Amino acid sequence: MKKFLIFLFCMAAVATYGQKKFHVYGVGFYNQENLFDTCHDEGKNDYEYLPTGANRWGEMKYKNKLRNMARALADMGTEMLPNIGCAIIGLCEVENSKVLDDLVAQEPLRARGYKYVHLEGPDVRGVDCAMLYNPAIFEVRDYKLVPYVQELEKDSAYHTRGFLTVSGTLADEHVTVIVCHWPSRFSTSFYRESAGRQVRALKDSLQREDPDVKIMVMGDMNDDPMDKSMRIALGAKAEMSEVGPDDMYNPWYNTLAKKGQGTLSYQGSWNLFDQIVLTPNLIAGTQNKDYSKLTFMKHNIQLRDYLMQDEGKYKRTPKRTHGGGVWLNGYSDHLPVAIFLVKEK
Repeated sequence: MKKFLIFLFCMAAVATYGQKKFHVYGVGFYNQENLFDTCHDEGKNDYEYLPTGANRWGEMKYKNKLRNMARALADMGTEMLPNIGCAIIGLCEVENSKVLDDLVAQEPLRARGYKYVHLEGPDVRGVDCAMLYNPAIFEVRDYKLVPYVQELEKDSAYHTRGFLTVSGTLADEHVTVIVCHWPSRFSTSFYRESAGRQVRALKDSLQREDPDVKIMVMGDMNDDPMDKSMRIALGAKAEMSEVGPDDMYNPWYNTLAKKGQGTLSYQGSWNLFDQIVLTPNLIAGTQNKDYSKLTFMKHNIQLRDYLMQDEGKYKRTPKRTHGGGVWLNGYSDHLPVAIFLVKEK
C-alpha cells in the first residue's frame, strides 16, 4: 500500500498498485477551539466572545480565525489527496450556522465546494458539533442530533452536547458518521463513560436498521484511547484481532501508547482526545487484504509546522487562539486527525 502512486481522478484519488486501481478517501476531525462570531446568541453564555467581552472578540480577530481554520481544514488529507483533501471532516466548538456559512465561504474551502451539516444543540456556551463534506464525494441522506441523556437525577436540568449523526453514501456504500464532543474533564470520568455507553447504543441501533452500514465515531472525547469511556464503554479496541462483532477498532490507541504522539498538550504531556473509531466492517478488508469494499487504510495526526508554537514557553505545542490571556492569532489547542479509506476501482 505504501507504494501507491496517487493522482487525481474525478474529485477522488485513484491509486495504482500493480494491475489494480483503488479509490482513496480522506475522513478527518478537528476541534475548532471556540469558533464564535461577534454577536450574542440569545440564551447562550457567549459573552467572552463579544467585542466588549473578556477576549475583545471583534471583526478583525473573527476574520483571522476564519482564515486560519479554513487554511488548516483545506490542508487536511492533502499529503495523500493533493488538491482534494478530506471528503468528510467532523468539527466541534462551532457556535452556530452563521460561523459555518462564513467558514465554508473562505476561499480554500469554497474552491472545493464544501457544504456542512449542523443542528443547534443545548450547550450552555452555545458550542456545537458539525460536519463538513464535499458533495462531489459524499452524498448526505439524512441527519439528526441525538441528545446526551443524563443518567443521574441530580443532573437532569443540565444539558450538554449531543451526538450529530449523519448518514450518507461514500464510494457507493452506506456510511454513517457520529460526531461527538464528550463532557469535559471538569466533570468526572462517569459522564464520559455515560457518553460512551450512549454512543455504543446508538451505533447498535443503526446496525439493527442496516447490518451493512459502516459507522465511524469521531470527536473530541476528552479522554484518551485507553480510558474507560473509550476502551470499555464504547468498546473501542487497540488491535484489529481484538475487535468482536459488537466492538469498534481504535487505531489511535497505539499512536499514544507506543509512539507517544497526541493531539493536545497539557503540562508537558500529550493526550490524544481527538479520535476516529470504526466498526468491524471497515477493517475486514484490511485484515483480509480484500479491497473490493470500502476499508481502512491508514491514519495520522495532521501535523503542520504552522499549527505549532515555534518559540517561548509553549514551543512545540499547538498554536491556539489565545494563551495566557493574550491573543496569539493561532488555530486551535488541538491538532486535527485523519484516516484514509480505500476501495478497489
